[in-house]
Amino acid sequence: MPDQASSQAQPSDALQQALERLNELEIKASFSEDLLDKLDQVVIRQQTQINALISEVLHLRQQAADPQAAPQRNLRDELPPHY
Repeated sequence: MPDQASSQAQPSDALQQALERLNELEIKASFSEDLLDKLDQVVIRQQTQINALISEVLHLRQQAADPQAAPQRNLRDELPPHY
């Protein structure tokens, strides 16, 4: 008779272990989804910054290429700030 009791307990233990493992996997999946969402937001923010920087560089290149846009300055004509 003791064999029947232990054999009945084993499937229950295996089921309990499987349920615990499934629960752990669901928790890990939830954390992974949260991390993925955060990383996605970082990538979006970085892409926005990259686009702004590209636009600024293009604007500066246009200014540098157009001598009419900015008059030439002679640094000898400018006084240092402490005068």
